[in-house]
Amino acid sequence: MGLCEALCKEGYSVELGQYQKQVHILSPQMVQSMKILQMGIQELAEYIEEAIQENPVLEPPEPQDQVVPAEDFSRKLEWLEANDQQNAYYHAQDAEGDEGDPLASLGCFIDDEDDLKRYILSQFMGTELEPTVMEAVEFLVDQLDPNGYLDEDLPELAARAGVPESVMARAIIELQAADPAGVGARDLSECLRLQIERRSGDHRLAVAIARDHLDDLARCRYGLIGRTLGASEREVRQACDLIRTLNPRPGTAFAARETVAYITPDVWVAALPDRLEVSINDTAMPRLRINSYYCQLLRDTEDKEVRDYLTGKANQAKWVVKSIDQRRSTLLQCAQRVAQRQESFFRKGPGFLRPLTMGEVAQAVGIHESTVSRAVKDKYLQCDWGVYPLSYFFSRSLGEDNASPEGAKVLLKRLVGQEDKPLSDQKLCEEMARQGCVISRRTVAKYREELGIPNASGRKHH
Repeated sequence: MGLCEALCKEGYSVELGQYQKQVHILSPQMVQSMKILQMGIQELAEYIEEAIQENPVLEPPEPQDQVVPAEDFSRKLEWLEANDQQNAYYHAQDAEGDEGDPLASLGCFIDDEDDLKRYILSQFMGTELEPTVMEAVEFLVDQLDPNGYLDEDLPELAARAGVPESVMARAIIELQAADPAGVGARDLSECLRLQIERRSGDHRLAVAIARDHLDDLARCRYGLIGRTLGASEREVRQACDLIRTLNPRPGTAFAARETVAYITPDVWVAALPDRLEVSINDTAMPRLRINSYYCQLLRDTEDKEVRDYLTGKANQAKWVVKSIDQRRSTLLQCAQRVAQRQESFFRKGPGFLRPLTMGEVAQAVGIHESTVSRAVKDKYLQCDWGVYPLSYFFSRSLGEDNASPEGAKVLLKRLVGQEDKPLSDQKLCEEMARQGCVISRRTVAKYREELGIPNASGRKHH
């Protein structure tokens, strides 16, 4: 029994009719095209490699068929890197190993000093620790985070290692006695106290401050600390000065340089004297073409099965090529509009960013705002000032002077640098509003924290 019959039987009145309704359904090709538009250059390069493996009709062009010679892009990249204000240190650091014999380091091992785990364990070689304690120490070393801390408490560590808490407690003591000082701590307070205890002299006051008054230390409340601990302000200052010389992250000195990750930019912007030159990075992303052999085979074959197979692959290949070309064109148009709007940034640097919305770019380019969003997603731009996410250049306007959040931060930093006495967040908010940048007090506090600027009490001069 159908639904209508069942309803009629129960006494309901059923009216049948036809209605027209427009429904926008995306084809699989359109979905694929949007996915390609969203891909960053590294993800797209991987996609192209997979497409070549799966579709015999697709192939990369011969070197002489490239639209722009790779050496031209290499020269542009070298020029940008030479003028890169943000990454100059890293480029210079990499260059140190480029001279001399390129095989000089082949077969060499990493020195213990460069590896936290290996360095710590080397200190236990030749010791006469009980095997169970030594195994617990090795377990603890594996649990250290990059800062040299243990994230779990004694009971949890003992349970996970499957040893008695007494054994784990002994292992923690042994680990915390190793270098670097402070390693194996469960929190910042313990890390500082472990380092203080290795200093010669009487530092009980510093230990007490590190244990119970780190927040007061950060706010420079020397008088309050002194009254609480029964010490003079001079003694408290000396103890706080000692604490400030300690390393709150003892493990970071052993971070391997090889872990530094580099981003491949999708767009390059060079600030030439008379114009901004915008280029798409094609070097890491070969432009595909249709294999002529299979096209000829498609025309000549009389085998229906072969013909259907090649027709499907050829159509798929043409759509992939078209989607990648469309991605390049859309990204270039969006990047050119960004460069045009943000010319002050590219010539003068951070602090001169202007408000810009994706809607403005969409209107200028003649595409939908959602297309702009997909085009800039996971894309990076390299210029004289460094490498930035393309989304970095989009921000709303703040106040009558059309300032951006980046400009607001620059203004905030300047006001703090010019103050005779520390201004509260509310006072800074009012002063910024007088200069045309209207933001809330809460936003001032947020930007101040992002810039690493202490609050008014923390900026007082003693």
